Amino acid sequence: MFFNSFEYAIFLPVVVTVFWLLVRFEKMRNWWLIFASYAFYCFWDWRFAFLILLSTAVDYFVGLWIHQAENQRVRKTLLIISLAVNLGCLGFFKYCDFFIENFQALLGTLGFHPPIHTLQIILPVGISFYTFQTLSYTIDIYKGELKPTRDFPKFALFVAFFPQLVAGPIVRAHEFLPQLRHEPKYDDDATVRGVYQIITGLFKKILIADVLAVTLVDPVFRDPGSFSGFWILLAVYAYALQIYCDFSGYSDIAIGSARLLGFKLPVNFDRPYMATSLTDFWRRWHISLSTWLRDYLYIPLGGNKFGSLLTYRNLFITMLLGGLWHGAAWNFVIWGGIHGIGLAVEKIIFGGKKLLNLEGVPKWVIGLRWFVTFHVIMFCWIFFRAQPTETLTTVEAAWTIITRICTLAPGESGYSAWFVGTLILGYVMHFSPLSWKQKSADMYVKSGSIIQAGVCAVMLLLYTVLGVGTAAFIYFQF
Repeated sequence: MFFNSFEYAIFLPVVVTVFWLLVRFEKMRNWWLIFASYAFYCFWDWRFAFLILLSTAVDYFVGLWIHQAENQRVRKTLLIISLAVNLGCLGFFKYCDFFIENFQALLGTLGFHPPIHTLQIILPVGISFYTFQTLSYTIDIYKGELKPTRDFPKFALFVAFFPQLVAGPIVRAHEFLPQLRHEPKYDDDATVRGVYQIITGLFKKILIADVLAVTLVDPVFRDPGSFSGFWILLAVYAYALQIYCDFSGYSDIAIGSARLLGFKLPVNFDRPYMATSLTDFWRRWHISLSTWLRDYLYIPLGGNKFGSLLTYRNLFITMLLGGLWHGAAWNFVIWGGIHGIGLAVEKIIFGGKKLLNLEGVPKWVIGLRWFVTFHVIMFCWIFFRAQPTETLTTVEAAWTIITRICTLAPGESGYSAWFVGTLILGYVMHFSPLSWKQKSADMYVKSGSIIQAGVCAVMLLLYTVLGVGTAAFIYFQF
């Protein structure tokens, strides 16, 4: 079920209404949300709901046993079981065909051509997100930073909570489970702000991201050899805005939907293209993933504790695996690798603290750092978005895009007033001061129910008239 679908427009009010009717009955309201969450997921494919249930059951019992075990070897064995089950499922469904294809290609270069075929495995929606979420639970218990819950329904709700189930934010147990200990209190202000956040998320998705995709981004990346270098460059800028509006729009709808139910989810984006370094970018982009990678991969690898060379290695490995997390393809590995190299180069040049502390730095230097950072990010997005064509692999397609931009190659124009207007509007919204966004939210909250309903009606009309169809969110594929 997509957030931008008619089905969700019916589903969410029903879930919210029944939830508040059951609010005084703890077990009933939790079971209702569990039922709603599995129904939400099963709307896509009911068979893969069993994977969520498997991960939930394994980590619930492993968490209890780790906490009870006194022998360190037993605790470590239990953690390995959790890692094996969760990463095993993720690896099979997400990477099995990728490794088969590359193994077959390797044998081909050696002169062997065995009849090996891929399994054509369907990737379950959201598996990357809920896998990381449940893993953080068992790892935190193993490290002694969290006590397990003995209430299975609450843990099941933590894993499957529908607003953030399929594309985040990735929520930690210490953030979510304490919210289940107390009866939620209905708050008019929180409800209205939740509705406003859903509206803005839909605006980003339907009227910015999808429009940019249809008018230029998809045609250019589908056939980069046909377009001029100038319009390919604009398509890259447009894709950067598209993926931001698509993914942050999803996060806005998820956070807003949770608010309607009295839950708080963590902020996942903070105007990432205002970053003045790649380090700053990863503190602003997909915050729940970047902090997960920091806490459960970068720091366990050693972080910055064992000298500069190992710090650079740890950064590179973390971002390389972060790229692979996004998809089983070499373009994602390259994307992550470039970010890893960039983060290491920044540390070599600036050191750790100077990257984020801009006090006393001349404005022109800050502007230059922003310009360089922004275009490094744009360059990386080329690999992230590139897709194979009839004659080009994904990496070759990315290289074609880069060479045509650099040589300003002639070709088709992608001009349309709709595209240009949407591109300008999107970037103006992104770079506008936070105070403007806060004031608009406050105005909506204080405007009264009639005006609020009118705004919703107008926005619904705009989505219907100007929308380009119900397109899946980009991060569903990861």
